[in-house]
Amino acid sequence: MKQFNGLAIPMSLGDLLDPTQLALIIYDVQVGICSQISGGGQVVAACTKVLEAARAAGVRTIFTRHLSLPKALMGSTAYRTAMAWQRTDDPAAVKPWFLRGTPGFEIMSELAPNENEAVFDKITMSAFEGTPLHITLRDCGVKAVAFCGIAMEIGIDPSLRHAADLGFVPILIEDACGHGNAEAAARSVAALRFNGDTVITDVAAFVAGLG
Repeated sequence: MKQFNGLAIPMSLGDLLDPTQLALIIYDVQVGICSQISGGGQVVAACTKVLEAARAAGVRTIFTRHLSLPKALMGSTAYRTAMAWQRTDDPAAVKPWFLRGTPGFEIMSELAPNENEAVFDKITMSAFEGTPLHITLRDCGVKAVAFCGIAMEIGIDPSLRHAADLGFVPILIEDACGHGNAEAAARSVAALRFNGDTVITDVAAFVAGLG
C-alpha cells in the first residue's frame, strides 16, 4: 500500500482483499448461458470455489442475471443486439432467450444465492448500468470489486471498465470466467492488462488471499 497526499493507494492483490471493503460479483452464471458455452461446468466449479471462500471471509456477494424483455417491449437496440447474438438478419426471427420465469433465466443451482446475497437483473452488458449495484457498493463502503462468471468478452469486460470509471478497483478472477469466443476473450484480457486499472488474478490466489 502506498501512502501519498493523505491517501492509501492499493498496489497489490493483498491490499485489496479486505473483506470489509471488497465485493464479489458473480456475473450471469445462468442455466441458459452455461448451456451455450464450452466448459460451462468448469466455470461453475471455479465460481463455486470463489463463492465458498467469499462466504467464509464475509465478503459481500451479488449475483447478476441477464434478463430478456418480451418482444412487445424490445426496442431497436434490443433487436439489434438479439439479432447479432442469434445470428439472424430478420428481427421477426428473434427469440427472447432469458425471459423471467423460464428455466434458462435462473442461476445455476450449484451457486444458489443465500439469504445474505442479492440478485440484480439487467438488460445491459455492464453490471452497473440500470441496476442498484453502484449505490449498494458505495453505501457499504466497498472499494474493490471482484468479478467471475460468464462471459468475459461480452459483459465482464465492460463491467470491469465501468467499475474503474466509478472509482472502484476492479479485480478479474480470470480462470473463473467463461467465454463464448476464446480469441475475443483473450483480446479482452490483454486490453485490460494493458490499460492497467484491473488487477488480474486466479482462483487459487484469490482464495488464498481471503484465507
